[in-house]
Amino acid sequence: MSSQPFSEIRSLETREQVNVEPQIGRRARKIVRSFARRLIQAQDDHEALLLRENFLKKADALGRDAQALRVSLGVLFDLTLQGWVLTLTRSAIRAKPPEPDHSSPENEKRRLRHGHLHERNNQLRQPSTRDFIRKMERQHPGPRGWVSIFSLMRDGRELAEKLRGAAALRDESERSTHLKTCISPYLQVVDSTAYCELTGLRLGDIWRYFRHTWTTPYNSTPGRKIWIIVRDRAARNHPVIGIAAIGSAVVQLSARDRWIGWTSEKFLEQLSLRPAVKWARWVKISLKALANNIYKKDFLKERIVATKDLKFPSEETISKLLHESAKARRRHQKYPKRDEHKGRGRSPKAIWRKQTALDLFRAKRAESLAELLTAKMGLRRAGFMRANGPDLKKALGSGQGRRALEIILRQIKAAHVGIDMLDITVCGAVPPYNSILGGKLVSLLLTSPEIVKAYTRKYSRTPSIIASSMAGRPIRRAPKLVLLGTTSLYKVNPSQYNRLRIDGADVGGRRGEGIRFECLGESEGFGSYHLSQETAREVEALLAQSHPGTRVNSIFGEGVNPRLRKLRAGVDLLGLDSNKLLNHRSSRVVYGVPLASNFRDVLLGLNVRPRYVFPQTHPPKVTERIVDFWIRRWLVRRILNESVLESTASHSLFHPISHGARVFVPVTGEETSRAIDQDGTLHQSEDSSLPTSAPTMITVSCSP
Repeated sequence: MSSQPFSEIRSLETREQVNVEPQIGRRARKIVRSFARRLIQAQDDHEALLLRENFLKKADALGRDAQALRVSLGVLFDLTLQGWVLTLTRSAIRAKPPEPDHSSPENEKRRLRHGHLHERNNQLRQPSTRDFIRKMERQHPGPRGWVSIFSLMRDGRELAEKLRGAAALRDESERSTHLKTCISPYLQVVDSTAYCELTGLRLGDIWRYFRHTWTTPYNSTPGRKIWIIVRDRAARNHPVIGIAAIGSAVVQLSARDRWIGWTSEKFLEQLSLRPAVKWARWVKISLKALANNIYKKDFLKERIVATKDLKFPSEETISKLLHESAKARRRHQKYPKRDEHKGRGRSPKAIWRKQTALDLFRAKRAESLAELLTAKMGLRRAGFMRANGPDLKKALGSGQGRRALEIILRQIKAAHVGIDMLDITVCGAVPPYNSILGGKLVSLLLTSPEIVKAYTRKYSRTPSIIASSMAGRPIRRAPKLVLLGTTSLYKVNPSQYNRLRIDGADVGGRRGEGIRFECLGESEGFGSYHLSQETAREVEALLAQSHPGTRVNSIFGEGVNPRLRKLRAGVDLLGLDSNKLLNHRSSRVVYGVPLASNFRDVLLGLNVRPRYVFPQTHPPKVTERIVDFWIRRWLVRRILNESVLESTASHSLFHPISHGARVFVPVTGEETSRAIDQDGTLHQSEDSSLPTSAPTMITVSCSP
């Protein structure tokens, strides 16, 4: 939050603002308006934090509207902390999103980083997180002597000294060869049960510790995921160069979907240009396969549908299915039966049959079958009888036919988005390797066949939870990882992905066919990062008190992004416009990284065999060649910059440890006095954007 009073910021036009005055009881609204008035006058984050704590005490004594008031106070506090400007009139409280600083990308990054750091630092103050960090930093006996997490950090002075030796070599080829003795990266895929052979630390704990140094808070996510550690065998204990994670892809992302061909307009446009036989066959095969993967015996037994309706559907049958879907969804919202949605894993057929009967999946089955029957009826009415070009052309010329093709496309996308593509959710180097462009190395290594192999090995025998629950039998979709996607944290192109490409010939593949991080556009700026986890918990409590039909139960298969859906439901309950309030206006750069030349055909279900760009036969060898490419392309020149070497050397493991890869935990006010050294010096964060309510850092004297 700005150090100047909010009252000094000029009022902005009402049409650009969002109304944030809740529709709650008179007494509660009076407290909200008083809180807004005091927030406008607040000088800094610390004063705003104290205000919130004081006003929350008033909410506790309110009674009926107490929880709605707590949510309202949380929303106002979060928005002001993120730089939204409040204005108070007689009729409303309005909030104006911060204006992006287009003239200075660095200032814009600093503003956004400030908002993320507040939530991350709140997480670091949690007792469970602090206990974890202390445990990792505490020395314990390992396989080769006393160790701690510091044993997996490389001393920057030692690394800089070796790099200076390489920089002294004038011949670039000799320098490149020498650098391989200074840094020797390799990939380590994290197994949740595995331990580091050199330190005895759990691999999952190692990954998590370094993840806490990121700007954003660490949160576990549902769905498929792979954690990766990049380590350096050139130094003792093989220190960590960087970490990465790939996980289930975001379902809706406009820029990416247009590029792939998953949007209706783009898909139908391409089909209209080339209504080929292969696409006509695709329509027939896809429609049949999708329908076969829906369990229907209960619908047939209850006469919701008849056997003939599956071949020649009618509007009456479709209407009955949609009615049944709505009934089952209402029952699920009232009685979610959360415990019955657990314990699936590699379950036998009988378990999946039981899953289909749950109201959530009964609703999804009825709705999905209704859609597919609508598509079948629409294609028939449009004249699509045979799988040939002329009949496909007829379908494309009819409104019903085009609607049918859109339905098939949407369901095909749903079948592939969580299986054959993943999002890069974490990717970067830790100090001192970040100074020598280690982030580019970590990014490139995510395209290694080792990652494809690890993903296939982990999930090839794992039934798809939603698909199996819809089919009433285990559905194991062979994972074919053909595309990685990601978004930047800020609205500017991250230097880590800038000009990041590698030709196939550099890794033993075909020349001219390479992998690159392609910029696809920007996201639309909707999300929930600007509302804190604390506010999300208050919203959840509010929803629990409201009508059961408004609840989001966070059950896998219920819908994407339960946090966002809960916040939307809670904001709507307060009478606010959730579409405006959840539009944080901080769009991000969207990237796509194709791993196979025919990735579009695979993601559309047109081709089942990927044509990978990199050779898949000897994955570790390809990884070595990616490392060699990174050394030749970036490192050999990077080390000639003395300021880079000085930055590398600044990360010391001497006591007190001030290494940049260390998690510095912001302390609470009560702990400030205990963070003072004998000479009276406070250990403060180097990051000036940390909340002023906790300016000090704990320093632990502990040997690596």
